[in-house]
Amino acid sequence: MRLKEIVPIVISIMLFAASVAFSVLTPETAPEPSEEPAKEVAATVDETEPQQEMRGVWITYMELSTANEDNKSEAAFREKFAHMAYTCKTRGFNTLVVQVRPFADALYRSSLYPASHVLTGVQGEAADYDALEVMCEICGNFGLAIHAWVNPYRIKANETPQELCDENIYVKRPDICIETDSGIILDPSNEDARKLIEDGVLEIAEKYDVDGIQFDDYFYPTDVGEADYGEYTEYLDSHPASGLSLERWRELNVNILLSEIHLRLQGCGKNVVFGISPQGNLDNNAQLSADVVSWCCIKGFADYICPQIYFSLDNPKLGFERAAQDWCDLPLAEGVRLYAGLAGYKSGTDADEGTWLGQSDILKAEYNILKKKNEFSGFMLYSYSSLKNEDAAEEIDNLCREFESD
Repeated sequence: MRLKEIVPIVISIMLFAASVAFSVLTPETAPEPSEEPAKEVAATVDETEPQQEMRGVWITYMELSTANEDNKSEAAFREKFAHMAYTCKTRGFNTLVVQVRPFADALYRSSLYPASHVLTGVQGEAADYDALEVMCEICGNFGLAIHAWVNPYRIKANETPQELCDENIYVKRPDICIETDSGIILDPSNEDARKLIEDGVLEIAEKYDVDGIQFDDYFYPTDVGEADYGEYTEYLDSHPASGLSLERWRELNVNILLSEIHLRLQGCGKNVVFGISPQGNLDNNAQLSADVVSWCCIKGFADYICPQIYFSLDNPKLGFERAAQDWCDLPLAEGVRLYAGLAGYKSGTDADEGTWLGQSDILKAEYNILKKKNEFSGFMLYSYSSLKNEDAAEEIDNLCREFESD
């Protein structure tokens, strides 16, 4: 059955799931309503104003890292990031998506999360400056929007970070975390874990001049296995007549977090949009308990969705245009914008069974495909390093020429 045929069925199911999600927001767990309704209106996207095309660049924590640099001063970081901002601005990009909470730690002054190892090399050891404050200032100087990229659940991935500090949530509260073979995450079903994530998002939105908050594509890990069966059993015991399947329960846990964050951001009095960047293959998201159909089609989960459509035009498994069309076929809820993640990092490599080799206009062609699809409102490029990579230079030049003169 083709996607267009199953969408109405899926939407009906997801509407039910969404109603269940909101029904569990009891007075004790639901966010406090805004005392000033006018602020809530101000924080929503204004549909009456023309929107600038999104031309974003993801900047990863690896690209921001100064851990292995001799000079770890604020001046050195300012110079490093200002060069990034200048490069992106002069190539025609308008938004930087900077990774500021990669492992339940922070590249900013946080009262909830320990300092990241990314700047100093040691988690819990803070730099003598606030990196996010610096990045917001520099983006403002260059007329660039800035979105704070947060990994909501991840605490450790394989051996990164090598050591967790005493202030890390896993060290302090292992009971609200889940261990798998691939790492450690905050337990999506745990209310305390959810509150920590939500409060952390609000901390960024309220303290910094960011234009958006973005979650990436890491939700439940594919190797979660039976790690959360105890929590699921407790859930079934408390819902003997209406218990959801394990798969639906996991999706519900994620959906509750997203809906609460979206609601709290709307009520915080700041015009900060909330976005999610799931995997580009629509079907693969189910493996991560990522209910992307609901996020796109039901208002109240996110302001934008940016699937990582990291495929060449001729990828034999799933080509770019086919994947993009799958997202276009979803009936977007009012106010939800759709962007596409483009794979700058694959340019000039043998990725996708060699279909990036011998060509220099794949990204340009993909950009033009997006321009012809009214459902898309722009793109984000992964990642900044591709703008400096000699092997990707022709691809990037051809892409940027499409919009540098605008």
